[in-house]
Amino acid sequence: MADANKEHPFAQYVRTIARGPNLSRPLTEQEALDATRMILRGEVEPMQLGAFLCVLRVRTEDPGEGAGFVRAVKETIKIPPGARADLDWSAYAGKKRQLPWFMLSALLLAANGTRILMHGTEGHTPGRIYAREPLAALGLPAAASLADAARQIAERNFAYLPLEAFSPRLQEIIELKYIIGVRSPVNTFLRMINPFDAPYSLQSIFHPNYREIHRDVCRLLGQPHMAVFKGEGGEIERRPEKPVEVQNLHQGEKTDEDWPAMEGVARAPGEAVMELSRLSALWQGRANDPYAEAIVVGTAAIALRLMGRAASPAAAEAEARRMWAARPAEILPRAASRAA
Repeated sequence: MADANKEHPFAQYVRTIARGPNLSRPLTEQEALDATRMILRGEVEPMQLGAFLCVLRVRTEDPGEGAGFVRAVKETIKIPPGARADLDWSAYAGKKRQLPWFMLSALLLAANGTRILMHGTEGHTPGRIYAREPLAALGLPAAASLADAARQIAERNFAYLPLEAFSPRLQEIIELKYIIGVRSPVNTFLRMINPFDAPYSLQSIFHPNYREIHRDVCRLLGQPHMAVFKGEGGEIERRPEKPVEVQNLHQGEKTDEDWPAMEGVARAPGEAVMELSRLSALWQGRANDPYAEAIVVGTAAIALRLMGRAASPAAAEAEARRMWAARPAEILPRAASRAA
């Protein structure tokens, strides 16, 4: 219990952001770093944490605040020796209208030599399908730790690492939604943690202003390459029937690229029942779903373009189609070979 006659050390950070429209200001990157360190160490009173998170949520987070948060979290992550990932893929939103076809996009890239670390969480919003469940249906268990994720990537070029496996404290904060009633800034910043420091990072954010915040945070963090676009339901999943703007960051330089809608693709209606078995059926050719295939190909194409494996959106889509047509019968066998 805090001493009633002495100001709590965390009070300065709440005061800085919550003194009203004329006196409040965003935290500097250093202030956000120090504040987040206190939060992660459990040195903050519950009332302070709730106030802090809600004020940031209402005001909209600042890139410096995001960079400070991510740096503090990364201080707590000990990357296992030899752990490597080429592409960082966040999966925190969950799907509610259709199956998470983007899973097949990530697995298709992994089958063609891209080492992917996917990280995310589940359960914070009822009625959604989160990453762990479809991956389990595909025979791919979640990693139990950072070391386990490194092992899985070495064996299959892919691992899914739940938030609770590398930051239980952040998982606790995510679950405060049931008490606060709204998502917190942690939901925004989690996507940029990039636990294995992959050189390429792919993001998908629904709201335009948050896409720019993500790109600015990645620039402050020195992320070499990243791309962010408006995906389906907040996950990294292209809506192929619509044009999409992909906002890129390459070695500190921002560029925007307009991708046209994929030809001959019509929007499919929402799915009343989302049968996870359809994921493997589509991969193995036992199901015919042109719209789902377009999602898989279109999402993989954005990743290929980000990683410099295609000179244009059209070339990226063509390469993704080639990869899909030549996909192996088995989803990610052990010791998956690296692409040349």
